[in-house]
Amino acid sequence: MPSARRALLALSVVLALLLLGAVAVSWAPDRSVAELGARWAPPPSQFIALQGMQVHVRDEGPRDDAEPIVLIHGTSASLHTWEGWVAALKGTRRVISMDLPAFGLTGPAPDGDYSIERYVAFVLAVMDRLGVSQAVLGGNSLGGEIAWNVALAAAPRVTRLILVDADGFPLRPQSVPLGFRLARMPWVNSLMAHLLPRALIEASVRNVFGEPGRVTPDLVDRYYELTLRTGNRAALPLRFARIRGDDPGERLRRIAIPVLILWGGRDRLIPPADGTAFAAAIADSRLVVWDDLGHVPQEEDAGRTVAEVARFLAR
Repeated sequence: MPSARRALLALSVVLALLLLGAVAVSWAPDRSVAELGARWAPPPSQFIALQGMQVHVRDEGPRDDAEPIVLIHGTSASLHTWEGWVAALKGTRRVISMDLPAFGLTGPAPDGDYSIERYVAFVLAVMDRLGVSQAVLGGNSLGGEIAWNVALAAAPRVTRLILVDADGFPLRPQSVPLGFRLARMPWVNSLMAHLLPRALIEASVRNVFGEPGRVTPDLVDRYYELTLRTGNRAALPLRFARIRGDDPGERLRRIAIPVLILWGGRDRLIPPADGTAFAAAIADSRLVVWDDLGHVPQEEDAGRTVAEVARFLAR
């Protein structure tokens, strides 16, 4: 055999072995709620049957609170994003958090509809099931967009809003997490249904933190393992397909309740200019920006951010 052919064969073998090794390291089949629940749904987690799903919910604090706080997470997150806030508030306030359809342990919606209107109906259904007639709504990113749309769709049921790096204006990202970019590529979607390098999730989480050094292995574990919940990876592209690009200014001007707007100054996914736009559109609003925080300030610094929430609630 000529030396060139032997060299080419050897290179092919090496490349094949490297490919097999990469597949072996990245191989990540779906995981069931039963597998994930022990770590990610200990008490006070509960599952309630709603709209054809078993919805992961936490309902904490005094039941005599006339205006419970309902917290709504963002894309690819879960109710765990609010744990710091819940710990600080539940001594005096009833605080409800849930995993939205397509995310966390709730998993995909049976009808595959991830429009904002569908999420609004879902949040109101959770409130109905838990006997909440009126609430303070708080939301981060996608959750913020859902929160202000609930306030418009069911105004008598929302007494105040807390918008944390909220979505709603046309997206003008300075940087998009790698995981989100890949989820929008059809040919990659099918691969990601079976392959998911943990390093990809770590890079995506670090991308949305103002100080990437605050990202811990446990935090990456949570985002990684809950992404593997059966059906979540297939649902994510469907959610991205429902993102709207219209300007919500006229609708936001109809919001007539007190609104606290919190923003990370280093948010490169939904830049601080959007926080300024929310504040300009909503008459009774106050904007607070932290120069060192990113897209999920409630996770990066729960203590500092919830202190603003406590002051807002005491008004």
